[in-house]
Amino acid sequence: MHEQVKGPDWVLVNEKADWEARDSQGMMVFEDHMWIYGGWFTPQTPNPRDVWKSNDGINWTCTTEEALWVHGDFPATMPLNGKMWLMGGRKLPGKENSNKVWSSPDGTEWTLETDDPGWCPRVSPSFVVFQDRMWLMAGTENFYQDDETTMKNDVWSTADGVNWRMETDNADWSKRTHAQACVFKDKMWIMGGGAWQPETIPLNDVWCSGDGVSWEQVTAAAPWTKRMWFQLEVYRDRMWLLGGWNRDDGDFGDVWFTEDGENWTEMTHDVIWKNRHAPSSYVFDDRIWLCGGHARPLTSEVWSLEIPEAFFEG
Repeated sequence: MHEQVKGPDWVLVNEKADWEARDSQGMMVFEDHMWIYGGWFTPQTPNPRDVWKSNDGINWTCTTEEALWVHGDFPATMPLNGKMWLMGGRKLPGKENSNKVWSSPDGTEWTLETDDPGWCPRVSPSFVVFQDRMWLMAGTENFYQDDETTMKNDVWSTADGVNWRMETDNADWSKRTHAQACVFKDKMWIMGGGAWQPETIPLNDVWCSGDGVSWEQVTAAAPWTKRMWFQLEVYRDRMWLLGGWNRDDGDFGDVWFTEDGENWTEMTHDVIWKNRHAPSSYVFDDRIWLCGGHARPLTSEVWSLEIPEAFFEG
């Protein structure tokens, strides 16, 4: 059993955005816009290299139709020092991964900052911006072969995107890919993910760290079902987990929140998006947003959820 609370309805802001339906894309909030770029169409189709932005979820502007980077499937994407960043990721079709680090001041012009950051090429790493540094951790060297030799539990950080520091090559949490990370209460958090191929081994453990070196296990088993390809955001002084997938249960359409990483509550809604994995998510304009993802089929929907500040009072 777990706690549940009834929440406000999600709002379908845009049934079909201007960008082509996709999942596994890069995303961030930068310069007062939500951004979406790269992603996945099918295993046999070259991944998109377009870059889009919107300040309302309705009107989207394409800043470039074909960026210089080509590894746009499950990359790490973060804002730092007045630039957008893209690093790692996979080129489709196939399993070629990257460790190139790209930056852009505007989403149009992209610069290769380094192709030798120290960490190995990988797809679907976890990443955050913490203490004015970009952090990259976990991921896999081979999208189709997850094992002790391909999956990672190393942690790296950089203040400029060029000079990287290995914080640890063997974090306390197990090797994994398709996990999510965030910054909450002055700590970095990583949770979920696992191994996808050849045998799916999903996780629902939760870890946190104040320095990227020493990690504390907050819980070995959160009440939400083990999963990967979900989203994680911080909103209203809580961490929020959205959607995801595992092989036994398929796609998820649930929403969970926590104030401490250990005790979670499921929020239910009368109106919500269809079950899906690997969408984009944002906290923007005082709302949580969920865009795109694989909802059987791929979608370019844009949804938002606004929870009044008074909701959790009393």
